Order: sequence, then C-alpha cells, then structure tokens
Amino acid sequence: MRPSLSARCRRTTVALALSFVSGLASAQADDGLGLLSHNDALLPTYQTAMLQNDVIDQADTGLIETDGDGDDTRSSFPAGTVPIGEYEELLERVGELETSWKDYQDELKSDADAKKKKPAYKLNGRIHLDNWNFLDSDPGVNELETGDPNDDPEDRWDFRRIRLTWTGTVPQNMLYRIQLDFNNPSSAEMKDVYLGFNNLPHNQTLLIGNQKRPIGLDHLNSSRHNVFAERPLAVEAFNEDARRLGVCMYGYNDAESVHWRYGAFLLENISTDGRYRGDYDEAGLYGRLSGSPWYDEISGGRGYWHWGLSGSVNTTDGDGTIDNDQNQNEARFRTRPLARSDSRWWNTNRILGSEGYQELGLESMLNIGALQITGEYINTWVQRDPAGGFNGSNLHFQGGYLFASYFLTGEYIPLNRTSGTIDRVKPFENFFVVDRCRGGTGKGWGALCVALRGDYLDLSDSDIRGGRGYGITAGLNWYWTAYSKIQCNYVVGEIENGGQGLDDVPLAAGIGGDFSILGFRYMIDF
Repeated sequence: MRPSLSARCRRTTVALALSFVSGLASAQADDGLGLLSHNDALLPTYQTAMLQNDVIDQADTGLIETDGDGDDTRSSFPAGTVPIGEYEELLERVGELETSWKDYQDELKSDADAKKKKPAYKLNGRIHLDNWNFLDSDPGVNELETGDPNDDPEDRWDFRRIRLTWTGTVPQNMLYRIQLDFNNPSSAEMKDVYLGFNNLPHNQTLLIGNQKRPIGLDHLNSSRHNVFAERPLAVEAFNEDARRLGVCMYGYNDAESVHWRYGAFLLENISTDGRYRGDYDEAGLYGRLSGSPWYDEISGGRGYWHWGLSGSVNTTDGDGTIDNDQNQNEARFRTRPLARSDSRWWNTNRILGSEGYQELGLESMLNIGALQITGEYINTWVQRDPAGGFNGSNLHFQGGYLFASYFLTGEYIPLNRTSGTIDRVKPFENFFVVDRCRGGTGKGWGALCVALRGDYLDLSDSDIRGGRGYGITAGLNWYWTAYSKIQCNYVVGEIENGGQGLDDVPLAAGIGGDFSILGFRYMIDF
C-alpha cells in the first residue's frame, strides 16, 4: 500500500533537508575556511537526493541492503542540485499543504458531528412482478375460487409488490420507518409504519406502530430473501398479513446466540385505512424466543442451527354479523393456495361466537453449507359460544411445512443472528453478458438454488369446514445479483372439506379437489 500524501510530503522534506546539510558540509570541506565560495554569476546550490518515490520508500522502510558493517552496499545514490530559492519555496509549499490537509480533516469532523445532531434518512424499495398459470383444477376448487364449479381460476400477471421504504434516525437514539405498497396503484397499502427507540439496555429496541406480529419464521423473513414465492399455508393462515398496530420490544444477548421479541397488538388489519374501530380493544399478546446455539464462525456462518418458539393469546369479538359493529376483530383463519389466486381456498370465515384463541409455533433451521432444511409447526385453539346456528364447541386448527433447499453453485443462506431470520444471499458471481474489449463475450451465471417444500393445513373442525389439505412446491431460484433474482414455483395440491368461506352458516358438506399451478416471480430491490 502506498504511503499517504502527507507522509510522502514529510519524506520529501526530510530528504531535502539531509541533502542541504550534506551539500553544506561538502562545500565547507572544499574551502579551507569552512566557508562557501561566492560567485556573482552563480546562485548557491546544494546536493540533494532525487525525489524518486521508490528510493524514498526504500530508505524509510529499511529495504536498502547493507553489508555486514551496516554500510550501504549501493554503488551510488541518485543525486542532483536544487537552487536555494526553489528549496525554500518547496518547504513553504509543503507547510501550506500540511496546514490545508489539517483544515480539511477538521472540516470533515465538524460536518460529521453536525449530521449526528440532525435526523437522517434513506430510501429503499422493491419490485416483484408475478406470472401465475392455473394449469389444472377440479370443479370443487373452481367453486372455492370463483363460486362456480364450471368457472376455473384465471391466469394472471400481477405486481405482487411495489414498495417504497423510508427509514431514518433521530438523535439521540430514535428511529422510524415508513413503508408503502403500490401494487394496486389506486389503493396503496400501509406496511411497516412505526417509530421507536434503539440502543436500549440489553441490546434492545422498542417499536410503536404498524409492524409484524412475532409468530411464523417465514413471515418474519423478508419477502426479498424467502426461498419460495409465497409463504407456507400455515404461516399465512395463522398470521394473515402479519402486520398490526402495536408496541413490541426486540432484543438479543451479547453473544447473539439468543433473540427475543414480545409485544401487544390490536387484531384489526388497518393497512388500507390506517384506522382502528371497535367496542373495546380486541387485542393479542405475542412473543417469540429464538436462538442459534451452533453457529460456525470460522466458515463465516455457512453452518448453523436455529430454533424458535412463539405464541400468542388473543381476545376477539365473536358477535360478527349478528351485531352492528363495523370492525374485523374476529377469529378468522384463511390463506391462498401457495399462489396469488383471487380467493382464499382455505377459509374458516368469521368464527361466530369466538371469544378468543391461542397459538403456539415451533420452528427450526439447519444449514450445512449449500444445504438448508427448515420446518415450522403451528397449533391454534379457539374458544367459542353458540352463535348464528353454530354449536359453540371449542376448535383446534393446525398446520406446518418442511422444505429443503440446495445451491448448485455453492452459495448458502446467511442467518441474521440478532433478528433470528435469514439474510441476503450473495452470489459468488453475478449474472452478466458483455462484449470484451479485445473481442469475444464475457459471461457470469449468477447463483442457482433448487428447493422442495411440503405444506399441510387443517382448518376443519366440528361444524367449521375451513378446508384440510396439502401442497407440494418445487422451486428454482436464479440469483442474478444479491439484489435481483427469478423464482419459479410449480405447485400441486389437494383440498377437502372446505367451503366455509362461501357462507356464514354451518355447511352440510364440504367441497374441494386437486389443483396444479405454475408461477414465476421477477424480483429486484434497492
């Protein structure tokens, strides 16, 4: 590494000064009185080292070879003469340069200190463009989608996400985030909108506002990093849309081996209007404890095991359609078929008479190099009284998934230990095709990952026919860069005993059938 400009200037000054002394001594030795001889035709000159960086660098660093007595073994040192006037001018310029450099450094420090006293922000965003093709579906599935057994689901191109995110800090330890989704340009949706305090004791951060409820690992992961295009059946059903208005504490220990989140959230989804309404505050208490007891530091995190335990206790409004309340503070569990359909095929509808429900989730991730195996299982218990013709018996719903992914090009899925979620994949080589300067074409292929996931979800119990079934998703991810990729998902599945979402009364029998779907997602974030 080359020395800095100020260091090189100082070396130049030292070399000139030494040469001045050497020249003076030589001149004094030549005249018997030890005085310089003057000539009206000539200015005084002094022998000095030529200002060659390589020579100066070698002299300063001790790289010049010496013999056993310590004498310099070089035959000669490059030399020249510099007029005294130019020498004094050079010393003056070096002094000015050092003063200017110090003033510049002081100015930078002053600007940095001033910025710390003002709010700061940055803008990020993402674009997810989807293409879904419903290849095959039975009449029962058609009815779940369109209400007509003879009208099958429509293929589609959708902007799944068009998000802009503003994040920032406010001195001394406050932060904020505003995230809006314009996937439907005529009706923007509010996602993360909160303020809070960071750098609290025990590595904690407190957030107040619309944010994710801490249950379901795949929901806590960012959609930018997830392995599959759509989240698992159970995760989406038991924490639909994830975000609610609430207050939540986030923290981790000093070793980053344990992470926790806990908070209280209102039940109604306010993403489209930003407003909560209700007779009283129907809400839930949520918590998640996770850890990574094995994390291979030597490999940079290519090996780790993550575990998590999450749960919630919720109070709901069970009157539903039999009162005049204008709210959605109900117990309702539903999800789409691992693709962007118009309707939720698994759907309990609003559970009349429900006074509350509890959830318990288990999660695990094992990563060994390019291979990752991940699974979750979530149980939900609902308490209810008779209402609207339903018998009022308590309910139990459940579901889970298991998947394996593998990078054909050798990359791996990183773990963010301070949040207990996965992080951004960084390809060894970005995708590119360019013309070479000397002819031919240069290419990079990016990263390739294959994955297979099995889902199970049961939302049918007692007289509630929310649907019971499974889905199998084969995935291929082509990472162009760390910030862009294509996802391809092929889904096959089956659902039975569904249809509750089509009616508010108990059903005599459920409906269902088989289906297959092919989807593509084109993604970029910045």
